Amino acid sequence: MQNMTALITGAASGIGKACAQRMAEEGYSVVVADVDQPAAERLARELNASGHTAIAVRMDVTREDEVEAGFDRMMNTYGRCDLVLSNAGIQIVHPFDEYTFSDWKKMMAVHADGSFLVARAAFCRMKHTGGRIMFTGSVQSFVGSKLKAPYNFAKHGVVGLAKSLAREGAEFGIYAYAICPSFIKTPLVEKQLPEQAAALGISEDEVAQNIMLRDTVDGAFTTVEDVADALAYLAGDCGALTGQSLRLTHGWAMQ
Repeated sequence: MQNMTALITGAASGIGKACAQRMAEEGYSVVVADVDQPAAERLARELNASGHTAIAVRMDVTREDEVEAGFDRMMNTYGRCDLVLSNAGIQIVHPFDEYTFSDWKKMMAVHADGSFLVARAAFCRMKHTGGRIMFTGSVQSFVGSKLKAPYNFAKHGVVGLAKSLAREGAEFGIYAYAICPSFIKTPLVEKQLPEQAAALGISEDEVAQNIMLRDTVDGAFTTVEDVADALAYLAGDCGALTGQSLRLTHGWAMQ
């Protein structure tokens, strides 16, 4: 896997961190992109200290200038862009009738605008070499959920964006995918437990078992390692799976 490169957004923690670590282990030179630059730099140092190759860039995916600057840094450092995972995300939960327009716009800025800006930057740099553009979707890309209308809206959208890029990118050897896990105990999900418990008037354990895991077949959370494994698998695909959404849901939202 000589000279292959991967840029991952939201890579300083959670799913993104596990994916950055896995792609480094797969032999990729990694760009750790995150709005939290100190945390991104810590991970890059850890990867380099372990014998891998990594750089850190600050990237607020809602800002076109920062996205483009991060990709320019990738090209200037490594000379190519082979794989990109658009993973950065936030969560804000409210009953729909109490959801403010300002919070809706925050969600759209990160999940919708960010996915577009990152994918477009990757597509432009892959047109002459081919590559793989991936999105972190969700089980919420296929099902509805209380308190999360903007998140549902955006995560449905990234599945459609992956399909569109698969069509448009094929002639350039660009393949696109969405990796769609069910709930993972990342800081993003841990934050939701008390928020949903308060909004619904139930305990945090009831949120986990009766809402987050209710429709799984085994009552188990997906893990960040599951997502990293899926990313590594799709990195080796040569087009047979382009446009597909891989559901890592423990039986929830089966196809």
